[in-house]
Amino acid sequence: MTTDPRPTIRVDKWLWHARFFKARTQATAVVAAGKVRIDGVVISKPARTVGPGDVLTFVKEGDVKVVRILGCGERRGPAPEAQALYEDMSPPPAEKPPQNPGFDGTGRPGKKERRNMASHLASRTDFDLE
Repeated sequence: MTTDPRPTIRVDKWLWHARFFKARTQATAVVAAGKVRIDGVVISKPARTVGPGDVLTFVKEGDVKVVRILGCGERRGPAPEAQALYEDMSPPPAEKPPQNPGFDGTGRPGKKERRNMASHLASRTDFDLE
């Protein structure tokens, strides 16, 4: 009875193939820094092999990414090909408060908007103007 061995690939190479990092050196640095987990175990060696069924957890641009590997991939192809390599199981991103709550994207407030902001602040009871 022969069983085919599970296909595997280096974790840094897979992260690059799946387009989570623009350069393989970036993926290698993240893994070497100990910021990637495979099935809940922290790894620090970029040469660690992964294959279908493994679950990777890492932080990318401030968001926690949790992905289940579906395939190894032969090359770093286009985005649709890369997205077929994994199943995204990431939690929804936390809502971040806007940096400037009064800014609605229309540019600098005019005289009327400044008056409205001032009257709104004056009507607040938890805000002291002095």
